[in-house]
Amino acid sequence: MDVAVENKDILQIGKKVLEEEIKALNSLKDNLDENFVEAVKLILNTKGKIVVTGIGKSGIIGKKISSTLSSTGTPSIFLHPAEAIHGDLGVIEKEDIVIAISNSGETPELVAIIPIIKRWGNKVILITNKNNSTLSKHADITLNLYVEREACPLNLAPTSSSTNTLALGDAIAVALLTVKEFKEEDFARFHPGGSLGKKLMKVYQVMKTVIPKVNPDTPVKDAIVEISEKGYGATFVMDKDKLVGIITDGDIRRAIKKGISIDNSLSKDVMTSNPKYTTPQSYVLEALETMEKYNITVLPVLEGEDVVGIVHIHDILKSGAL
Repeated sequence: MDVAVENKDILQIGKKVLEEEIKALNSLKDNLDENFVEAVKLILNTKGKIVVTGIGKSGIIGKKISSTLSSTGTPSIFLHPAEAIHGDLGVIEKEDIVIAISNSGETPELVAIIPIIKRWGNKVILITNKNNSTLSKHADITLNLYVEREACPLNLAPTSSSTNTLALGDAIAVALLTVKEFKEEDFARFHPGGSLGKKLMKVYQVMKTVIPKVNPDTPVKDAIVEISEKGYGATFVMDKDKLVGIITDGDIRRAIKKGISIDNSLSKDVMTSNPKYTTPQSYVLEALETMEKYNITVLPVLEGEDVVGIVHIHDILKSGAL
């Protein structure tokens, strides 16, 4: 059916929806209270996992909340309440905490399982828009969404309420990761296949620990053998375990071009002194930037003054960090 409508009218509808949802979010922010603090502390101190449950739009948002918790250091699963009624309640263990999501607080599927979960002794956090509801009577902590009306003009379709639920879940997850001092490397550990995780990959994850090395007085011809055997296209020049230089294929070629005798020269005669280096805790992408800036393909990896590894541009490419 063709409906005549002005573009400006459609735009105004969109803006009105966003205004309503922003209003709801501000209401949630302004009313956030000690119940939120208690919920975060309860989750923080549990030895079990977080079981998130809800149905319909609440279930969809619940899956996202559960996923965010797991990816930020708080183990969590999503439990469909209809499946729970038919046996999946078995996934709930003694120390687990349940986050139940119900806008009305009267969702039949949740009303059927929450009293059972409470009898088992598990703690229940309820996210709802109705404080005085059947589910709120069973919850240990109730987090109110403070939504006066949905952004839907009929005040029926979950819009503002689902947005507030999502935002509240994010607030819980971020509060937890902040208190736990969850770091970038932890995030990367939980996202090994994702682009975000790869960007946070550290050098120690890709470096090699079989280190090619010679001393300053090693004949260049022997250094060439070391370069060939180790297969990095370079060897470090070490003086009593201290890195003093590096010899690369390029250094050998440049020495020959200058007329230096390979048969009669020592490593110290052709090496590059004070080579660029990286550290185990540096980001892989930072190491790559150093390589690109100075047009080199290999870096020593130093921890203090100790050489602990070597990283080649091929190692970075194979890691998938790019």
